[in-house]
Amino acid sequence: MATEFGSELDGQVAIVTGASSGIGRATAESLASRGASVVLAARRVDELDEVAASIEDDDGEALVVSTDVTSDDDIDDLVETTLDEYGRIDVLVNNAGLMPLAHIAEADRETLQTTIDVNLSGLIKLTHAVVPTMLDQESGHVVNISSVVGRFLQENSAHYNATKAGVKMFGDSLRLDVAEDGVHVATIEPGAVDTELLEHIPDDDLQAGVKEYVGSMDALAPEDIARTITFVVTQPERVDINEVLIRPLDQVQP
Repeated sequence: MATEFGSELDGQVAIVTGASSGIGRATAESLASRGASVVLAARRVDELDEVAASIEDDDGEALVVSTDVTSDDDIDDLVETTLDEYGRIDVLVNNAGLMPLAHIAEADRETLQTTIDVNLSGLIKLTHAVVPTMLDQESGHVVNISSVVGRFLQENSAHYNATKAGVKMFGDSLRLDVAEDGVHVATIEPGAVDTELLEHIPDDDLQAGVKEYVGSMDALAPEDIARTITFVVTQPERVDINEVLIRPLDQVQP
């Protein structure tokens, strides 16, 4: 019997980090629309409450957990709260991220460290906390949000490029460890997306230049990435989509 569209994820539980806006919010809403109970994780609780209300208004299920992915205690609390509430974790979308682009000579060390802590270390640590549950279930999806610049070089972005390349390598290596136990791992590599990430760029001139570049094309919307993630996690168990590079049609450079 074919699964009814909109119910593919019934009974499943998804954690989405960075769920307060942009790709994270769109992904949470998309997964909920397919039947998943969605755990919304981010630092901005007021915005998470708005996302939860939107999902619940559409008869979806959402749980808000205030989470800073750079905090080990927050990571443990997120996983424990999810398991206490639902007893399982089927999908982890590692979406939380920063994009404070800067020339390496002009970036301060705190910015460099925070970029690594959020984009890479937090992603690895949360995955480390979730994977044992998926191994016990013999099923699950880990979806890591990398970037086109994890594959192609970009100026004023050495630290950011490094974290996103690390995300891809981590995912590829993780797959070797967990595929035999039924756990899927996917890396999503968006190109230009119209989100608030652009606001993270500290240099005004560089920020204006990036905004002009993104504005020069028909940039991707967060919903485009959300649909891609939903496609990845609603495939038959035998299907493992390893990697998706997704760019606007008119983005011919990274």
